[in-house]
Amino acid sequence: MKKRELIQAVAIHTDVDNKTAAKMVEGTIDVILANVAKGEIVNISGFAKFAKIKRPARMGRNPATGETIRIKAKTVAKITALKGFKDIALGVTAAPKVNTVKRAVAPAPAKKVVKKAAPAKKKPVAKKAAKKVVKKAVAKKTVKKTVKKAAVKRR
Repeated sequence: MKKRELIQAVAIHTDVDNKTAAKMVEGTIDVILANVAKGEIVNISGFAKFAKIKRPARMGRNPATGETIRIKAKTVAKITALKGFKDIALGVTAAPKVNTVKRAVAPAPAKKVVKKAAPAKKKPVAKKAAKKVVKKAVAKKTVKKTVKKAAVKRR
């Protein structure tokens, strides 16, 4: 599992969006790294222990020639799996259940953009003529609806 897949899984499991899950995962990693860089041990109980270990200089042996050599002191990063993690990985304990199905969220209805036309100067139209046109259009629609309903009832 890669980081992107981990973020996706966390988002689905915690029921948050990917952006928030990415902030949570990356924030957790940043805090662990910052504390280990300071020399502190980060222990996430039941999971892992992260530490910065200083190894002293020592004498070693060259495997090819058998000659003894001096190995310099160095600092290494050490990650130790803890008992809870080992038990789950080895199948001793059942793994926790994880949500794998994202809940469908209904999209918000789109807002209609109403364009207002600039008022145009027109000659005054007789109100009676305009009302007749509107009444005829409404009458035609109602006739069509009643015809369709009657056809459906006959079947």
